Amino acid sequence: MTFKPSRVHIGTDHAAFELKEYLVDKLRESGYEVVDHGAVSYNSQDDYPDFCIPCAQAVAAEPGSLGIVLGGSGNGEQIAANKVKGIRAALAYTVEIAELARLHNDANVVSLGGRMQTREEAWQIVETFLTTDFSHEDRHQRRIDTLTRWENEGSLG
Repeated sequence: MTFKPSRVHIGTDHAAFELKEYLVDKLRESGYEVVDHGAVSYNSQDDYPDFCIPCAQAVAAEPGSLGIVLGGSGNGEQIAANKVKGIRAALAYTVEIAELARLHNDANVVSLGGRMQTREEAWQIVETFLTTDFSHEDRHQRRIDTLTRWENEGSLG
């Protein structure tokens, strides 16, 4: 059975505004419940943390949901999302990386660069991310537990 998140949160700045609009339409056409954290209109002076952090906060507050953050490269957006406690955001430029981010890292947010791939490639990456479940293999869970302990207690073991 294919994994399906309870809800998909999405956020971007101006650099990937058109890609976000495209992905929101594709997600809704595919039956996903989407929460759009903006930007709601194109503004060349807006800043990605204003949209990516609320998106990540919503994912952290809603177990079972997943998130998508977008920007020019995806780098800053991934960093912003990872500042939110409980978030494991992965930058994905290929379907394989998106799949591994879910399978091995149980990533709950994917970051894409709006200037790094075609819209169709971005959709393939997003679709793979949203339909891949965590493997639950002991070695991967152990590593996630270590990261969570570090995040919560500042201790590796």
